[in-house]
Amino acid sequence: MTERYDDDAFRDPAADLAAGSTGVSGDPAANGGEPATTGEPAGSGLVVPGRGERVFDHARIERAVREILIAIGEDPDRDGLRETPARVARAYAEQFAGLRQDPEDALNKVFEADHDEMVLVKDIEVYSMCEHHLTPFHGLAHVGYTPNEKGHITGLSKLARLVDVYARRPQVQERLTSQVADALMRILEPRGVIVVIEAEHLCMTMRGVRKPGAKTVTSAVRGAFRDRPETRAEAMGLILGS
Repeated sequence: MTERYDDDAFRDPAADLAAGSTGVSGDPAANGGEPATTGEPAGSGLVVPGRGERVFDHARIERAVREILIAIGEDPDRDGLRETPARVARAYAEQFAGLRQDPEDALNKVFEADHDEMVLVKDIEVYSMCEHHLTPFHGLAHVGYTPNEKGHITGLSKLARLVDVYARRPQVQERLTSQVADALMRILEPRGVIVVIEAEHLCMTMRGVRKPGAKTVTSAVRGAFRDRPETRAEAMGLILGS
């Protein structure tokens, strides 16, 4: 078994924030007028060690949400909305946690299994946020790969973790699909990868064209799945089959 990274490195920043993890001040004035980029004793921001450019500023989100409520004509101090800015900030810490996670941490273990056939995980639930309107899209991801010549595999749950790393960011489905495929190729070095995502986008369900039930399907194929039609057909048959 080959181990690349410590599993503890793959943590949810929302949990760290709730536990009072080290962070940075959400007030630029407290940082010399510059955006905070390094971890200081607990403030309103959150920085993951080694990724100082990825700052989660809890207090700034609270202020922004309060301003939005005022801008739409609401009273942010009424009983039902008084805690909403803080709730939204906590939700965003979770929903955008992928900005502070590395795909290498998701695929942190490989095993010598002497396996040279396709591995496919179907129906991985996906929840992401459309970067154009900051409304959710959700659906299913299907992720498959053919191990490298050494027969190395990764844990099945790691494929779902990898999807989450990229889904928990402001996204478009097309890029999300390619990012998952490219990360698998780069980190596991398999002979091929296939990723298919089907999702419903609330930005076209609850607003705009308003077409509930419309699904968007995207795919990314790499290596043997791109070069060998029979391999791609086998994978699609497994994905589409009941």
